[in-house]
Amino acid sequence: MVDVELSSIKLRLKRDIGGLSGAFDKIRRRWWFRVLAWMALFAGIAAFLLWLLVARHLPSVDTLRTYEPPLPTYVRDYNGEPIHSYARERRVQLSYNEYPDLLVKAYLAAEDRSFFEHHGLDYPGLARAAFQGLIRGETPRGTSTITQQVAKNLLVGNESSYMRKLKEAILAWRMEDTLTKEQILELYLNSIELGRNAGGVEAASHAYFGKELDDLSLEQMAYLAILPKGPANYTPERHADRALERRNWVLSEMLRNDFITEEQYQTAVAKPLGTVPRQTPKFERVGGYFVEEVRRRLIDKFGETDEDGPYSVYSGGLWVRTSLRPDLQQYAQQALRDGLVRFDRGRGWNGAIRNVDISDGDWRQALLNTNIGIDYEDWRAAIVISREGDSAEIGFEDGSTGGLPASAAAMAVRGKGGRAFDALKPGDIIAVAPQGSNFALRAIPRISGGMVIEDPRNGRVMAMQGGFDSRIQAFNRATQAQRQPGSTIKPIVYSAALEQGMTPASIVNDEPLCVWQGADLGEKCFRNFGNARGAGPKTLRWGIEQSRNLMTVHIANDVGMEHVVDLIQRIGVSRQQFPPYLSYALGAGETTVMRMVNAYSILANHGRALTPTLIDYVQDRHGTVIWPENWSACEGCNAPDWDGRPMPRPQMRGRQVLDPMTAYQMVHITEGVVQRGTATTLRELDRPMMGKTGTTTGPTDVWFMGGIPQMIGGLYIGYDSPTNLGRYAQGGTVAAPIFKAFAKQAFEGLPVEAFRAPPGIRMVRIDRATGKPVFGSWPSGEPHASVIWEAFKPESEPRRRNRDEEEAEADKPRERAAPRQDDGPRDSEFLQREGGIY
Repeated sequence: MVDVELSSIKLRLKRDIGGLSGAFDKIRRRWWFRVLAWMALFAGIAAFLLWLLVARHLPSVDTLRTYEPPLPTYVRDYNGEPIHSYARERRVQLSYNEYPDLLVKAYLAAEDRSFFEHHGLDYPGLARAAFQGLIRGETPRGTSTITQQVAKNLLVGNESSYMRKLKEAILAWRMEDTLTKEQILELYLNSIELGRNAGGVEAASHAYFGKELDDLSLEQMAYLAILPKGPANYTPERHADRALERRNWVLSEMLRNDFITEEQYQTAVAKPLGTVPRQTPKFERVGGYFVEEVRRRLIDKFGETDEDGPYSVYSGGLWVRTSLRPDLQQYAQQALRDGLVRFDRGRGWNGAIRNVDISDGDWRQALLNTNIGIDYEDWRAAIVISREGDSAEIGFEDGSTGGLPASAAAMAVRGKGGRAFDALKPGDIIAVAPQGSNFALRAIPRISGGMVIEDPRNGRVMAMQGGFDSRIQAFNRATQAQRQPGSTIKPIVYSAALEQGMTPASIVNDEPLCVWQGADLGEKCFRNFGNARGAGPKTLRWGIEQSRNLMTVHIANDVGMEHVVDLIQRIGVSRQQFPPYLSYALGAGETTVMRMVNAYSILANHGRALTPTLIDYVQDRHGTVIWPENWSACEGCNAPDWDGRPMPRPQMRGRQVLDPMTAYQMVHITEGVVQRGTATTLRELDRPMMGKTGTTTGPTDVWFMGGIPQMIGGLYIGYDSPTNLGRYAQGGTVAAPIFKAFAKQAFEGLPVEAFRAPPGIRMVRIDRATGKPVFGSWPSGEPHASVIWEAFKPESEPRRRNRDEEEAEADKPRERAAPRQDDGPRDSEFLQREGGIY
């Protein structure tokens, strides 16, 4: 019975299954089923091929979560104020909530009004693009949503093809699944290119209107919204009417989508474009040579583009705090320029700065492309447009023009003769200055030079000028020009002698010296500057003050040139040790202004090594200090008042390259150079100051090095191709006055400080001429006083009496000393009353 029932159930199941199979078989035989099956098969194969050939090779959308647009590097001065930017395009990164609501709506109206409704793709737009491509044979353009534009700009590229559209669509779909709408809009507004080298809307606001985004009016926001379609199509200079028409269309779209009211619309469309002329950031002209040297050092450290790493100079968005003092930079720049112009005056016109092709008639763009500019006094860079008769037409970078009459360009052409006006030709870029209603020709000095100002307490470079103008002469003579330092090397030579046991009062013969230097070099005979005769036995101090060559070579020969060149290298004047030839004791070896200033700063720093630095620290775009390594802030250094705890003091890390007492002795000696030596023009500054002048053979270069405890500076001037400056040119008459012009402004308001002597130094009264101790007289403070204070190391000062005198004094019968009147103040009392050693 049970078996019969089971059999019947099986039969029913087989019958039912057979019925389903039959039904499916009937459906499978229908044509429409076959079409659907083949379509499903082809769709599966297409999806697989799409993944295999396209989708799997696309970049990950997750990278957009941490995407950082390329940002320029900003340079700040010692006080944190921005002074320059290194940028190939302007760009400022903002977060979404920092963009004004009306600005966002302007872009939505112009680019993608349904942005907040779709999932990354505009399907009707895609259909239109396909129709254009298939029916009209056109390359698909436009129709991209904001999401697709972000995918194109940041992940795919700008190729115009079906493949790019396909990649855009896939990535846009993925982006909508990964990012919020606000995040996508933030990426879009920060990354779009809007012309005038502006990347992102905030940068474009400054480029076109000179304003922050929050200060823009409605019509100005609408103008920025038209630029993604092609900034070149709507430039206010060439296509103002087209730009105005397109801007008003955006305003009408905003009205149609209820983003603005009718009143707002009517008010906005009645306004002009209101753009400002194209201009460069206002702080780009501060410290040209200084900021260019900073750029070189940053590129050496971090690279130039994003391919070099995340902290590259032109993409990394770095914030660089430098040691630049804008006030000192201005003083140094002005002093050096004035000195160069003064020296070059009367030598004629040195020719055009450059000549460019203006045959196409666009002289303004040709001038702008050179990046030549002048900001000296009222001088301006101009380009000669034409010359006819006795007048020339000249143009300026702002598009204005002026006249240059022949009478205002009558100076002779240097080295050729004839009027400068007759040598002018179209395309010449020249320097001019206003003269009445016209302009007058000016001569850019052919002579040049370099100047550096450094803090001797820490090595921070506070100012640097490497020529007349960095936009005319890019070569930085402060750091790149290798020049012979002349007599400014002598303090280092004499310091080597002090290290070997000589004293400032040691007597050295100022007399001719001839030495045999070997078969190759033969005999060399040395002489004083200007062939001055020897003065006989003189003190070492006198030799420095009067810059005597013969005394210098005698000293170098006596102590050994191996010690001299060793100290020259240790103190940083040379990277490699010079050969031990006596000519190097007179400045024959080449060095730079930067190295010489740092060497003098080491002397003022008690012989402790310094590394000249222009960069205090570097921060990434998020504010984290990335260089120097292990940098830490000085906690409490900026406290408004003392909190009762020990004062914070920076750690001294420099090694001792010169004995502190030797360094101070040389500083004390070179103070005499200012008081009564070759740099007496600086004496009227009326403060403790060290210094040394230098004049090379020829003379081809003139130098000055020196300063006060708060700052050490130095400079040279000379032709780039060494040329005789004329016999009257000396360090004391040409270079020192330039430093004086700087110092008059830079030292104003600074406290008068004396160079501090290190422990162990003994100050002794000596006869300035003989170096012998003096007992009955006191230094008067007069520059040429016969009695001066001299600095000695322990046990090296002149002895007051010999042993026989001491024994004779000891053999005298001891009597009770009677009270006596003091015949004068003690040394310590005198020094305290005078306020230090000058």
